[in-house]
Amino acid sequence: MDFNVKRLTADAGIFLSRAVQFTGEILGQAEKTELDAHLETLLARAEYTKLWTERIMKQTEVLLQPNPNVRIEEFLYEKLEKKVSMRANNHEQLGTYMIDSGHEFGPGTAYGNALIKCGETERQIGGAEREFIQSSANNFLTPFRNFIEGDFQTISRERKFLQNRRLDLDVTKSKLKKARVAEARSAMWSEEEAQAETELRVAQSEFDQQAEITRLLLEGVSDTHAHHLHCLNEFVEAQATYYARCYQHMVDLQKKLGSFASMLSSNNNQQSSPSRASIASSPSVSPSYPSALNELPCSNTSRQARVVNDYEAAGRGELSLSANEIIMVSTAPGMDSDWLMGERGNHKGKVPISYLELLN
Repeated sequence: MDFNVKRLTADAGIFLSRAVQFTGEILGQAEKTELDAHLETLLARAEYTKLWTERIMKQTEVLLQPNPNVRIEEFLYEKLEKKVSMRANNHEQLGTYMIDSGHEFGPGTAYGNALIKCGETERQIGGAEREFIQSSANNFLTPFRNFIEGDFQTISRERKFLQNRRLDLDVTKSKLKKARVAEARSAMWSEEEAQAETELRVAQSEFDQQAEITRLLLEGVSDTHAHHLHCLNEFVEAQATYYARCYQHMVDLQKKLGSFASMLSSNNNQQSSPSRASIASSPSVSPSYPSALNELPCSNTSRQARVVNDYEAAGRGELSLSANEIIMVSTAPGMDSDWLMGERGNHKGKVPISYLELLN
């Protein structure tokens, strides 16, 4: 018990001496040992490395997840070491709504089929976004966070030790100075001066040792910069891949939707033009080959057509199609303008014209 009391008393005395020294430095009443210029430069570099690493990391998190509520939820799950539920992102959710509505309107109609194609593309973009976020989190955010929560915490701890060693050094310098002044007045103080000199040598040694430890850690920030540069390259590569995939998905979707837009324009022209009243019962004009569909007679005369995309019959009376196969098509009186009668061998049924390309 006595040992613990003495230890606490000694610690309190050291803390008080440091506090007095620090206060005196602030008030300009005590001398302060300055760190060498190289060490000061390393300390400053570590500070702004930490500052900008935090800013870049936080803004990257905003970029990857703009919803602050979701970011907070993911942070809480991470702290509780629980797995975040796999929720659909915005693109995936939109794709699901489009696909469901397309099936509701009918995949055999131009609008329904277009919605399904858009929905499938939105899902693909959502998947690409998910991969981009995961790659960025693992290869970019995690190393940045490891520096803030690991390496820089160690640097801060050793820097605090260095500050304490410097205060101890300056306290012993002050004690030695006072002892020398007293010794000049009386020889009785020579023993106190010798003790102060011993304490000064010990404090100087501990300060130099801690300064070296701190310097080595601070010089390691150069390796951190090199590692973060590698992570930055991976982040840029992930972004480039993500945007390239999104662009390609949208270009492919535009090609698929081009036919639907042309077909709708053709239907609108037919409804608004009196000169086309005689062909109102004929099938809609194919976007890619409008003249060929216009030439299809309103009779049972058949022509060859190539299937553009797979189509699964939605009901009795329809004919399932496989992409790139060749079938015979014809019109029939009273048939909806979005459909033709298809024939493959002994199988017959209605087929949507948006899936066909008439051949010459």
